[in-house]
Amino acid sequence: MSFPKYPEYKDSGVEWLGEVPGHWDIQKLKRIASFSGGGTPSRDNPAFWNGDIPWVSPKDMKSEEITTTEECITPLGLQSNATNVVPPGTVILVVRSGILRHTIPIAITKNEVALNQDMKAIHLDPGSCSGKFFLRWVQGLNDHLLLSWGKQGATVESIEHEYLSNSILPLPLVEEQTTIAAFLDHETAKIDALITEQEKLIELLKEKRQAVISHAVTKGLDPNVPMKDSGMEWLGEVPEHWEISPVKYLVASFEQGWSPQCENFPVETESDWGVLKVGCVNGGVFNPQENKALPNNLEPQPALGVLAGDVLISRANTKELVGSAAVVLEDYPNLLLCDKLYRVRVKQKRLISEYLSLFIGTFAARSVIELSATGASSSMQNIGQGVILNLSMPVPPVDEQKLLVLGIQEKLAPFGVLIAEAQRTIDLLKERRSALISAAVTGKIDVRGFAPVSEAV
Repeated sequence: MSFPKYPEYKDSGVEWLGEVPGHWDIQKLKRIASFSGGGTPSRDNPAFWNGDIPWVSPKDMKSEEITTTEECITPLGLQSNATNVVPPGTVILVVRSGILRHTIPIAITKNEVALNQDMKAIHLDPGSCSGKFFLRWVQGLNDHLLLSWGKQGATVESIEHEYLSNSILPLPLVEEQTTIAAFLDHETAKIDALITEQEKLIELLKEKRQAVISHAVTKGLDPNVPMKDSGMEWLGEVPEHWEISPVKYLVASFEQGWSPQCENFPVETESDWGVLKVGCVNGGVFNPQENKALPNNLEPQPALGVLAGDVLISRANTKELVGSAAVVLEDYPNLLLCDKLYRVRVKQKRLISEYLSLFIGTFAARSVIELSATGASSSMQNIGQGVILNLSMPVPPVDEQKLLVLGIQEKLAPFGVLIAEAQRTIDLLKERRSALISAAVTGKIDVRGFAPVSEAV
């Protein structure tokens, strides 16, 4: 799809913005907006919490419109925090969070809400700028704004208010802004639908992959082998010659790490010390990039460095991810175990690490882990050491475990190819989405003639 350009352009005065349509106005954000922040009422006072005032924090910023929040506060909590609610239709964005390393979460409120201290409300002059146009402007110029708004040298990613308020904003008349926003709503909805289809395909492929793993790890690869009752309803039948044993009799050590206050960026070299993040085991594959650098003023604990063959298991995470396991494939002595991870070292004459990791990810084991997880919030569930140590598992002979792992890897290879292809499609669609938004909100394309086609009845 191609779009016309505007008949005349002028220099915006901002190098990375370049030229903008000649009739657009150039304004600093602070000339057309006011700003307000938020805060967190004391957690020690129950009277401040579980009220009916939605309280927005960065974890709620998952869509372009905010209708509900994970937590709510009471009028007393609002008063105690010396802050006010912001009205419906207000633009809000995250100004302090690790996510600002790559994305600026921005949304528009649908109801009255209060904000926490990591959020900022931007109250735009409705005669100068529409909230939806500004939201699209931030989305389309995300990468440039991260650089121009970021606080230099900060250990925690944050947006500096001075840089934000002095942003140069090219603005057409509000009527034209409305047309541009409507065009982008229409076009991004189509792109988002395609992305959703690919995401559903990935989830389906992951489920099928997990079914392959679950069947092989609990039933073996030979469909003709004699079976026996495992004695556990959740596990069912297993090959007759396999043992059943609690994990605690198969491991040489079981420990968890520490959680010092780290930097908000990963280590750059193998000589730097880092602490692993709990997400390093998501998806069943160890990702060493999921770490945070240890500050120079803290003494490292070398005994917590992870080595090849270590099985890492998440101790605390969402219900779907708590108990995720992965095997470390090579030594990373500079990456230290965090408090939210368990490290298991197996008795190698009884069990291989890869087989244990695969079993923990089976449907059978997951059913036990998710049932045993505890925690007041759905976003943070915990499992004690006993959940893993007392988990009974089928134990083939070690040589058979090795053959099983190789057989599973061979069966999973096609799934990996298909998932990678779907992910590449998603990445291309997201690039297309961002480029389209950027072109429209900076006037590189003229969409004033846009008129949505009515759906046939």
